[in-house]
Amino acid sequence: MGNERFEIDRRNLLLAGGAALSGAVLGANSIAAHARASPVSGAQAPDFYRFAIGDAQVTIVSDGPLPLGDPTQSFLGVPADEIRSMLNHSFLPTDEIVLAQNAPVVNIGGKLILFDTGMGSLKQFGPTTGRLKSCLAAANIALEDIDAVVCSHAHWDHVGGIWGDDGKPTFPNAQVYISQTDYDFWTDEKKLGGDLNGLVKAAIHNLKPVRDRMVFFQDEQEFLPGIHAISAPGHTLGHSCFMIESAGKTMCYGGDLTHHPVLLFEKPLMEFAFDTDPKLSAQSRVRILKMLASNRIPFMSYHFPWPGYGHVGIAGEGFEYFPEPLHLSLLD
Repeated sequence: MGNERFEIDRRNLLLAGGAALSGAVLGANSIAAHARASPVSGAQAPDFYRFAIGDAQVTIVSDGPLPLGDPTQSFLGVPADEIRSMLNHSFLPTDEIVLAQNAPVVNIGGKLILFDTGMGSLKQFGPTTGRLKSCLAAANIALEDIDAVVCSHAHWDHVGGIWGDDGKPTFPNAQVYISQTDYDFWTDEKKLGGDLNGLVKAAIHNLKPVRDRMVFFQDEQEFLPGIHAISAPGHTLGHSCFMIESAGKTMCYGGDLTHHPVLLFEKPLMEFAFDTDPKLSAQSRVRILKMLASNRIPFMSYHFPWPGYGHVGIAGEGFEYFPEPLHLSLLD
């Protein structure tokens, strides 16, 4: 009797479940008859990401992806097969390098400070750059609220957003901070027409019009509240990194100290084609990354995958990059 009753109950349960499933399918089909798929769109949401360093707030905004093409043409001094193997091992494309452009806005000491400004309207790397203003707007940061623009160096993807196409400063109330070495080198009109023509034209267009509101910082100087310059020459002769300190907490914004979290971390002596002095750049890279790893200071790179914020570890003769988990900022 017990087994017969179990079989009857089981049969009734299956029949009831089938009826319910049929009803669900019919209901779903009825809804589907009226539903329409959303249009396919290639647009992404504007990028911004916030976290705290002590009492300071950092908002990272994006100027969009910057494609460089074949990695073996940009990263030099290592056999092409080895470069492709390193990328493949890290699940990265082997035929195309795409850099991010991550610009931090730091609210510290009563100042709102933007580090680097992206490509502006320049399209030397295609249509994906030039998103800085829209990302600032999405983060509710008005252009006129920026008190200072700090330039790690004078390449076009870092100063291209300073001067607008309307003949006015993009950040109307901001002073501009840069090393004099970089300003003098990249605004030298004698270099026009040579190999550096495009970079020099961009620097002249963006930096010379704001010369009257420009301040030159020195190595190790605290030139804004909680902001210290660290000379890191090589990528350009005046390239600088910045230590950002608040309430006992510190992070380093590295600018273009290193362009890739695998290639130039695992093999920091590898050369990068856009460096003014590749060997000096490698020396600066090793020196500063060792310091950050030894002191466990968080590191942010302009060109690392979004949002470019994490930690440096020593691995053999090179380094390893550990991205900061994004969700941790939600727990603050």
